[in-house]
Order: sequence, then structure tokens, then C-alpha cells
Amino acid sequence: MNEAGTDHLPGRMGIEFLEASAERVVARMPVHGNTQPYGLLHGGASVVLAETCGSIGASLHAGAGRIAVGIEINATHHRSATAGYVTAAATRVHGGRTLATYQIEITDEQGRLVCTSRLTCMLRDA
Repeated sequence: MNEAGTDHLPGRMGIEFLEASAERVVARMPVHGNTQPYGLLHGGASVVLAETCGSIGASLHAGAGRIAVGIEINATHHRSATAGYVTAAATRVHGGRTLATYQIEITDEQGRLVCTSRLTCMLRDA
């Protein structure tokens, strides 16, 4: 997965997958290069990380010959990050035949909560 995404947004943002299953996906992303002008992690970068993790989980849940398409995402930003890496852990909270929902928690290197997000994906035939 890490090599497959190099030409796409996750690769450009430096997202690296650490663990991936239909139940849980974990990835990390550098803060450097993903900041807003004030040097803080851009909220949109957190959302990209969250959606990437949840979408991978939903795709694995959907199975062969099916795809996952994000239909709703929300995010609450709790604190800023200015250096190092942030890590996202996406946990499946619903896995049905047509929808999959993931809760995503993003933490900094000290384990502090930076962002929480929820993603729902529609599952359909490829």
C-alpha cells in the first residue's frame, strides 16, 4: 500500500501505513510539509489522513471486486501539532453490505489527541 500510493495524494503527503485490516488501519504522516502558514498542522491534512485510513479499511471490508466511496466525513481538531509525526488509528464501528463507518483518532508523538474524525463509505461493485 505504501508504494502504490506514491503518485496519489497520500504519497505526496508522506502518509505511511503501519497496519491494515478491515477492522483497523494505522498510518502516520509527517507534520513538516503539511502545515498552514503559521507552522501548525493543517486541519485539511488531518482530514486527508483520516479519510485515507478509513477508506482503506472500508475497501478491505468491501472485499474483492468492490470499492469504497466516501460519502460523509467530519472532524474535530483538539490541539495543534508543529513537528514530528501524527498517527491515525481508524477503527470500524459499522461494517455492512452497503455502508462501512470508521472512527479515526489522530495523535501526536506524545500520544495526545490532535483530531477525531468519523468517515462513512458507500460500498459498491467495481
